[in-house]
Amino acid sequence: MASKTNAMRMLDKEKVEYTVREYPLNGPVAAVDVAAYFNQPANRLFKTLVTTDNNHGFYVFCLPGDHELDLKKAATAAGVKKIEMLKQKDLQKLTGYVHGGCSPIGMKKLFPTFIDQSALDWKTIYVSGGKIGLQIEIDPRELEKLIGAKYENFTKV
Repeated sequence: MASKTNAMRMLDKEKVEYTVREYPLNGPVAAVDVAAYFNQPANRLFKTLVTTDNNHGFYVFCLPGDHELDLKKAATAAGVKKIEMLKQKDLQKLTGYVHGGCSPIGMKKLFPTFIDQSALDWKTIYVSGGKIGLQIEIDPRELEKLIGAKYENFTKV
């Protein structure tokens, strides 16, 4: 069993049910590949992307592994004029997580977070557990409550 990550510690503290799912690190870490490893549809595994409005505002988006973030729709959801992806070199300093292991749970600070509304189609979804090689299976409604997320539509069609 993996050592506890910030995400798992937060879930334990708040008494939220979850299941840890580990995958080997010798292969690719693209969301679609991780979903395939777990024999799950790619749209059930949600990747976590961090964006900025270049005015010291940061926004987190959780979207299906086989979808792309539409920056215009994401800006609208966040209520800002324009956003762009956070530079990868800034991710760990800002969130405490590395690229490929960024969880929407347990970041250094709670940022406005948006979950693609398709998450509600599932009883549970997979999100990063806070390090590469680790996923957390969780009820999307529990995730929403835990991190104060909003459901929106912000993926490319």
